[in-house]
Amino acid sequence: MKLEEVVNRHYHQLNDNDMYILKYILNHKKTCYQLSINELAQVCNVSKSSVLRFTQKLGFSGYSEFKIFLKWDNQREKQESHYVDPLYTDIEATLTDLSEKPFDAISALLYEARTIFVYGSGLAQTNCALELQRQFANAQRHLVVIHDQTEFETVQQSMSPKDVIIIISLSGDTPALIPQVEWLTAKGVPIISVTNLKNNKIAQMATHHLYATSSFTSVTSYRDIISFVPFAIVLEYMFRHYLEYEEKLFSQKD
Repeated sequence: MKLEEVVNRHYHQLNDNDMYILKYILNHKKTCYQLSINELAQVCNVSKSSVLRFTQKLGFSGYSEFKIFLKWDNQREKQESHYVDPLYTDIEATLTDLSEKPFDAISALLYEARTIFVYGSGLAQTNCALELQRQFANAQRHLVVIHDQTEFETVQQSMSPKDVIIIISLSGDTPALIPQVEWLTAKGVPIISVTNLKNNKIAQMATHHLYATSSFTSVTSYRDIISFVPFAIVLEYMFRHYLEYEEKLFSQKD
């Protein structure tokens, strides 16, 4: 339970003196647990017994137990930021990189394509492809999602330079995918790659390459997590630029 939740549970019991102590604690959460009861009473300009009664009103046996709770709560927040902060950083980096991409050219390529194919190299990537298909359906444009490697090998035979394929790959270096991308490049099929931000073979061969910054975060010594939120942002960004491009074309015709 967080400190804020403890306070909310016992808020009706607190008087003005308690609220003054609470205000100081909330504004100094990172250091307050290091203070003795006398030091906290001094900085709040209240008596030692006032601090003790305040902690007991919150359900603690005394100030010592309250200090232990404050220390735990502070460490919990640090742990949360260890998981949350990298996500903010990744999203910011993704948006910064997207702002420099030629989305007018990408949108024109998509608009003029006979067929837009989408392939995700894994389960999460395929889910991203399906969401992109749903978005484009709202713009009355059907995207063909390729669900697996076998289907890709079959469908690629009918692809031509009049089509476009969007390839979503975490690493951009999936060994089984490289020969197919090489074959499509040789055939002149335009490729839009969406990969993690690093030098990779698929991005090098793509007509347009878009990057999603997604960092690995350690949960335990043997397990990492990686978010596909940045990939979703890239695809959403591309779709919205497509809508703007289409709208400009229609307005010019009018």
